[in-house]
Amino acid sequence: MRKKLLNTKVTVKLRKSEYKEEWYLTVEAYPVNDPSQPGKKRIVESLNRIIRTPIWDKSSVTGVTPDGEFKYRPKRDINGVILCTSKLDQEACIYADEVRKLRQHEYDSAIIYTDKEAELKAQNERGEQDFIKYFESIIYKRHPNSSDSIIVNWERVAELLKLYSHSKPIPFKTISVKFLEDFKMFLLAAPQGGNKKGKIKQNTASTYFAIVKAGVRQAFIDEYLTVDISSKVNGIQAQDALREVLNMEEVKKLAKTPCKSDILRRASFFSIMTGLRHCDIQSLTWGRLQYLNNSWQIVKMQDKTDVPEYHPISAQAYELCGERRDPDRLVFEGLQDPSWINRPVKKWIEAVGITKHITFHCFRHSFATLQLENGTGLYTIQKLLGHKNIRTTQIYAHMVDSAKVKAANPIHIDDLEPDKPDKNQ
Repeated sequence: MRKKLLNTKVTVKLRKSEYKEEWYLTVEAYPVNDPSQPGKKRIVESLNRIIRTPIWDKSSVTGVTPDGEFKYRPKRDINGVILCTSKLDQEACIYADEVRKLRQHEYDSAIIYTDKEAELKAQNERGEQDFIKYFESIIYKRHPNSSDSIIVNWERVAELLKLYSHSKPIPFKTISVKFLEDFKMFLLAAPQGGNKKGKIKQNTASTYFAIVKAGVRQAFIDEYLTVDISSKVNGIQAQDALREVLNMEEVKKLAKTPCKSDILRRASFFSIMTGLRHCDIQSLTWGRLQYLNNSWQIVKMQDKTDVPEYHPISAQAYELCGERRDPDRLVFEGLQDPSWINRPVKKWIEAVGITKHITFHCFRHSFATLQLENGTGLYTIQKLLGHKNIRTTQIYAHMVDSAKVKAANPIHIDDLEPDKPDKNQ
């Protein structure tokens, strides 16, 4: 709302020099309302002009000096301009009055807001900003120490937002329930990234949409949105994905089958024996491998608490690491990204004669199911895998149960009929 500052008056005044008979020209505004400070405020602006010949109005006494001399107001003309005997001083006073007029106009035309109006104005300004740029800016703020896979997913979502908007900005004011519902439908038909053909899978779309909702939720926390819109929209239902795993017999066959890459072979079995993700194996340094409490441990510092977290590994798993090197050196130095190693993994698996679709990440799943089959408790496996929710770990329990049912079905004896009761009895 536009309001006029009626009470603010701007005046040209003189300030006496402490050393000479001369006066500094200033422009003073009072009262001035400052939203950041309570009460009224006086604004004094120096003009860098000095006069030495003001004409004093002897009929208007303003005070008395310590020496007993009277202080007078300067004479002004009908327009309020201070009068001087010197032409140069008079021009300086005319200049000062022009500045006064300008400042008075600024105050008379000022827009004052109440606290509520100021917040609405700020919100409108935030509403014009681009959600995509904001989304990109919070990726590393939210995940400063997260795995590469999480960062990659967020960056992929940013790309999909640009694809959805045809590389145009998405102002915050357009973020609504309809926007999220529309983007949800877009994800379900969105193309895969890179050189991959076809549309993204439903579970991937579910992950991406959850990331978008997290970004919208963060925007609400950061006051770019006045309503938590993310809470009003359901996510994409994830499908129960069939997780391919290797059983112990297949693992033993894999161990007897040559692999063209020694580093890939060692890293693969290290994952099978520890349950670690590819990104954690790839970034593992020798300094984090320590012998504690009569066993080898992978030590990781918690980002929020600086409390070490220990992941025990077997002596055989440690032997896969090779010759120990400097603490800062990578254990599996030269291990390539999943996009490069899944093809040689496929060839290695095919050489064994295994027809399952096995990727490097399947070695982590294999660790979980092998642990369950050996009687390891679900809670322990949860901690070893680093799952925050036990329900994520329970998927492996269902896989083992399904395998038990499948294993029982092939046992069939032909011509075996139950005894029929004697009708005469």
